[in-house]
Amino acid sequence: MTSQRKKASIVVRNATLEDVPKIAALVIKVYKNPADGYTPGMLRGQISSFPEGQFVVEYEGEIVGYSASFIVKEELAMSPHDWIEITGNGYAARHDPEGDWLYGMDVSVDPDIRRQRIGQRLYDARKQLCEEWELKGIVFGGRMPGWRRKQKTWPDPEDYVRAVKEQKATDPVIRFHIRAGFEPIGVLRNYLPDDADSGGNATHMVWRNPYAEELPQKQRIVQHVKEAVRVATVQVQMRAVKSFEEFISNVEYFVDVCSDRRADFVVFPELFTLQLLAFEERKLSPAEAIEALTRFTPRFIKEMRELAISYNINIIGGSHPTRTDDGDIQNVAYVFLRDGSVHAQEKIHPTPDERHWWNIKGGDSVDVIPTDCGPIGVLICYDAEFPELARRLTDEGARILFTPFCTDSRQGYLRVRYCCHARCIENQLYVVTSGCTGNLPNVENMDINYAQSAILTPCDYPFAREGIAAEIAENVEAVVMADLDLTDLAVARSEGTVRNLRDRRFDLYRVKWNDSR
Repeated sequence: MTSQRKKASIVVRNATLEDVPKIAALVIKVYKNPADGYTPGMLRGQISSFPEGQFVVEYEGEIVGYSASFIVKEELAMSPHDWIEITGNGYAARHDPEGDWLYGMDVSVDPDIRRQRIGQRLYDARKQLCEEWELKGIVFGGRMPGWRRKQKTWPDPEDYVRAVKEQKATDPVIRFHIRAGFEPIGVLRNYLPDDADSGGNATHMVWRNPYAEELPQKQRIVQHVKEAVRVATVQVQMRAVKSFEEFISNVEYFVDVCSDRRADFVVFPELFTLQLLAFEERKLSPAEAIEALTRFTPRFIKEMRELAISYNINIIGGSHPTRTDDGDIQNVAYVFLRDGSVHAQEKIHPTPDERHWWNIKGGDSVDVIPTDCGPIGVLICYDAEFPELARRLTDEGARILFTPFCTDSRQGYLRVRYCCHARCIENQLYVVTSGCTGNLPNVENMDINYAQSAILTPCDYPFAREGIAAEIAENVEAVVMADLDLTDLAVARSEGTVRNLRDRRFDLYRVKWNDSR
């Protein structure tokens, strides 16, 4: 008799970025109110910050459970805190590879799946991770939903938790955690203000790794895997092309050059497609010019995608005016990945001139783009002058930001340049800029350009002197490349002279995004 092996119906594994839509749907199903769940950006941040700490449970091929966790130092884990503060607004932004405790952000289990011990499997996965990473234990804030109904008997939540421990009161969540091996060591007040059943409180739960005492008492050394990414930036001479084919041929030349040198990314400037207006039969008004450019969008996307595939390189295609589904015209950066996928990032903040002359509208979302070199972000020119955008992309896991820009004066260029370098320092990441140079005499509002494209780094010991990995001379057409070591960013974030990301005061301030638009 032949034996048949059936595929396991329940699988516990690490979450991936591809799981984000399904996890987001699960969390909404669990919490019912979308405002109480994780946004896709938060989930991307959790997975990017600490992929080993995020688990999903698949049942018959569907995701029915999710748990999020990260590492923190004991001082932070054991001191009073609230959920927003310790999780970095839900992005796991306070993950510390040098820490010694695993912090549990959340466990979500599909309410329709019963008797499969999905929650228990997730807690067991955390314990196994804790042992493998030689951490002291697990800590989290747990709900106490029975307290509100019994508040008259036990006005102080501390007394209520003690009564549950002594089995004088019942609370299904606290009892589940105790049965799972966790010990309540106190109450975290105002932990989740919206949790009315718990009065905003949470049990301060701890599980201690039984093998921790056997571990060497020396400081744990984090082994970083070296990650090198080669990036190229093109400073484009704006020229009067005679056809779309000539324009694409010029672009292909630079793509070919960068591909030959094994670059992972090449970035072109903002609005470099305005060269296509040079072969219009008559001089167009600003409104007519933008409308004419939008007609090239499908062809531009098709040709650039083919270049990315054929030359095996990821292309940040500058930006191009695009008419969106709602009828507005937006300034959109298209990212063409070498796997054939195409992503779009609209400019969030049009400049006063863009709004006045071209009636360009601002976009309403900014998120990381997953690539074979990790998550990246794109901020188009003026957007780099708004620090909230770069911080969101960083929290979602971006370690490289690309900034295509187009400026007509040295003052305008320096605004972009200085702000990009500030973003490097604030977020401890790399920024790659690409600008236009030269003149287009017959194109309204694009007649002159000023640029000095550069590859910028944080200002600390592991990085280039003056925080400049490479730059191009002012106002000349050229390409410059640099190898960026992503490992250096991890070291700087955990051990740098300053640690801007880790030292944020989440107890004092945070940025809240309107993700419902």
